[in-house]
Amino acid sequence: MSQYSIWVLEYSYVTKYHKSGVIYGAHNQGFVKLPYCYVLIKGNGHVAMVDVGYNNTDYGKHLADKFGVENWHSPREVLAGVGVKPEEIDTVFITHAHFDHFGNVEDFPNAKFFIQEREIAKWTWAMSLPDRLRWMMTAVDPGDIIRGLDLARQKRLTCVSGDLADALPGIDLHVAQDSHTFGSMWVTVRNDAASRTADNWVLAGDLVYVFDNIEGSGANVDVDTLYVPVGLAVGSQENLVMATEAMMKEVDYEARRVIPIHEERLSQRFPSRLMENGLLVTEICLADGETSKVAS
Repeated sequence: MSQYSIWVLEYSYVTKYHKSGVIYGAHNQGFVKLPYCYVLIKGNGHVAMVDVGYNNTDYGKHLADKFGVENWHSPREVLAGVGVKPEEIDTVFITHAHFDHFGNVEDFPNAKFFIQEREIAKWTWAMSLPDRLRWMMTAVDPGDIIRGLDLARQKRLTCVSGDLADALPGIDLHVAQDSHTFGSMWVTVRNDAASRTADNWVLAGDLVYVFDNIEGSGANVDVDTLYVPVGLAVGSQENLVMATEAMMKEVDYEARRVIPIHEERLSQRFPSRLMENGLLVTEICLADGETSKVAS
């Protein structure tokens, strides 16, 4: 019995992103397409999201232009592709505070947000540092942090300290400190209440960018599975690799159940639909009674 449906919704993309930013050590290996996505989770009386994208204005647009982001569409347009409105979202899990994940909170007026306490506190600290240390802020819009603090003022922000079971029924939050960011978070959806791991899905945020971070590059690898961490981290590669091990354990080492939202090949493993705006909807799983959003 499946409790939740899960869709990965592309809202923009970078057509030429340095591969070394995606896979640690992949220097001089060219470029990859990097989709920008968030996740919709629906079921058990809830409509939730993992991350919210960015708002394509002000400094968020400056960062998007800097990274070469193309074909941006608003949450209202993207969610319409699966028959949902932003006002219906009741819960948002923020994996980390980079602009393309935390930069659009104002579009979800009825949502309660979850973020790691360390994540928002450390970005506040990083904003206070001298400009010579501003590399850490490379992918952060300071305005997003201010908007996050305003969510706290509105009593709409829950700051999580460590792991949290059943943030919603059957949905758990896990911390990976000092990894991709100071307090990155990943999400487990436990679809089969009767089993510990049989129907788990892990939504990895940016702790895993692409399949190769879990499965290795495929070249000159003498083991079945080789974790290769992402290329961008304010923390350590060790912590990234250990977070990958924790995620894999959560799904009984079935790699296809760890979902990397920046992976352009998701549509090769799961049913998908290319919308008229050139963006993909990928259907990870369907709750009992839910209608497919990608079937023709």
